Amino acid sequence: MQKGLIGKKIGMTQIFDEKGNVIPVTVVEAGPCTVTQKKTLENDGYEAVQVGFGDVKAQRVSKPMKGHFDKSDVAPKKVLKEFRLDDISSVNVGDVLKADTFAVGDRVDVVGTSKGKGTAGAIKRWNFSRLKESHGTGPVARHAGSLGACSDPSRVFKGKKLAGHLGHERVTIQNLDVVKVDVENNLIAIKGAIPGPKGGIVVIADSVKA
Repeated sequence: MQKGLIGKKIGMTQIFDEKGNVIPVTVVEAGPCTVTQKKTLENDGYEAVQVGFGDVKAQRVSKPMKGHFDKSDVAPKKVLKEFRLDDISSVNVGDVLKADTFAVGDRVDVVGTSKGKGTAGAIKRWNFSRLKESHGTGPVARHAGSLGACSDPSRVFKGKKLAGHLGHERVTIQNLDVVKVDVENNLIAIKGAIPGPKGGIVVIADSVKA
């Protein structure tokens, strides 16, 4: 990984390219992110940089976290994330990373938390087909239907797709294009949709499959 940022999803809009084509984009407030810690091979067994995003009042963080920020001489941050960069020598504690970390044309992977939809039935959760709505099916057209065989195996196999909790899970969207970068306002426009609601925290990093 060459670079990465933490950001906040602002929402979706559309922009036009030089040929007049419409490009649907998601706008992300990417940074400013402050480097709060460098992890080295000697001390931690691996190399990485810890980055913080979003200021928070000192009384809102625990005493151990306050000590962690004081040691780095950095204001308390709301979100912390580690990035295993290929070269951490050029990054130091206290450095501020902004939207210009990425450029137009870069391919990125975006990680976010999908919208939570509560408990959902099998049709909404797994795209099951509905049952017949005539010939005696009754008021169960949106039920899952038969779950297994008869006396053998006399049970429902593990892993069966059923009703249950839908959404609110970590989702990664790969190979998205950076369409526009507004350095002054720390905004990045990314082609397509990314996970989560407006205001949700997302992580932008180099695409692993570019």
